[in-house]
Amino acid sequence: MRCRVCPRACDLAEGQTGFCRARANRGGRLVCLNYGRLTSLALDPVEKKPFARFMPGSLVLSAGSFGCNLRCPFCQNHSISMSGEEAETFRADPGQLARLAAELAAKGNIGLAYTYNEPLVGYEFVMDTAAAVRSKGMKNLLVTNGLICPEPLAALLPLIDAVNIDLKGPSDSFYAWLQGGAGSLDAVLGSIESSLRHCHVEVTCLIIPGKNDDPDDMRRLARRLGEISRSLPLHLTRFQPRWRCLDLPPATAAKTRELAEAARESLDFVYGR
Repeated sequence: MRCRVCPRACDLAEGQTGFCRARANRGGRLVCLNYGRLTSLALDPVEKKPFARFMPGSLVLSAGSFGCNLRCPFCQNHSISMSGEEAETFRADPGQLARLAAELAAKGNIGLAYTYNEPLVGYEFVMDTAAAVRSKGMKNLLVTNGLICPEPLAALLPLIDAVNIDLKGPSDSFYAWLQGGAGSLDAVLGSIESSLRHCHVEVTCLIIPGKNDDPDDMRRLARRLGEISRSLPLHLTRFQPRWRCLDLPPATAAKTRELAEAARESLDFVYGR
């Protein structure tokens, strides 16, 4: 049985779990192992997602589960993104989350953000929850690595109000380091372009010393984003040693500012931290 949610297209024998650890062949059916199983739930500022140009000053209820279809060795949430069924979770169905989001409107909540791990490995849960949240008149925000096939993304986007896509690096060789598979960069850029036709989109790039911090690479990446839209907001965030990258130094503010200046040659809204 082939999973068709992301470009990895895992072929799964009976009982086998996919690369993402969240999708499996069980009894001849492709099932979402993390459906309704949350590892994290918090009321966050939208700027933390990060969104700079979507309802600034608002709060959003943020939910995460387990699993991811990349293996970023610098992942700050590796304890959940690299986990599977063994993860410590609590249950919440789509209706419960939608009701909680609506109840928190009095505190400034605008809706629900799907975040923390890679939410789209739990595609069915995101779809069902987004429909329930929309029925309450509230917003759906998606924070994703953008590695999803065009067909499921097109089905989901009418329910989504804002997307932040984590564009990891400037080349397929960089994505190979993350075990992303061939064509990952083009797939992510395609997700950015498709999303922009339906909703507000912002892009994030984590700056990692010696890996994706060359100014010329940033110029090339920003040019490709600028070909989609010069008004795409780009967030450059600074790496801090995490998980398997403890031997790398933190990114500096000076380097982030240098890369932000390079990106501004092609983009109007660049935020360096």
